[in-house]
Amino acid sequence: MQVRRLTPADATLYRSLRLRALREHPDAFTSCYEEDRTQPVEAAAARLASHAFWGAYRASELYGFIGLEREPRPKNRHKATVVGMYVAAEVAGQGMARALLDALIAHARHEGLESLVLTVTDGNAAALHLYEQAGFRSFGVEPDAIRVHGRSFGKNHMQLHLDRAP
Repeated sequence: MQVRRLTPADATLYRSLRLRALREHPDAFTSCYEEDRTQPVEAAAARLASHAFWGAYRASELYGFIGLEREPRPKNRHKATVVGMYVAAEVAGQGMARALLDALIAHARHEGLESLVLTVTDGNAAALHLYEQAGFRSFGVEPDAIRVHGRSFGKNHMQLHLDRAP
């Protein structure tokens, strides 16, 4: 497995895997497959150019990704948001998710960030466990945060203080 920063050159593979993630796990993302599938590969390239994303590869195949969106406003620049975590089912349980998260956290520390925030769909025990193991702590659940096909899902808001992490 190789974890590395994604670039716009990775846009085609990233877009394909992202669409798979949105289709297979619509409750895990605020973006939706139906909308994103109409976006061209150039939109994926622009996202990779404007935000920090990492990918987990085996040979030349992309199996997972995670992103970090920095806050642009001066009062919020001390923190960033973890977005778009996904690892394909066929490689789940092999350490890819943790390797991706570790790469992101290392980058955040290197960049001088003090805090990371994210949301996890209420009931996603595997993701919750991963983030808790990395030092993230819940600070509340937003009920009815998203709706997928008429079904309501809560989002667990979590934060990692980088100066206090394990």
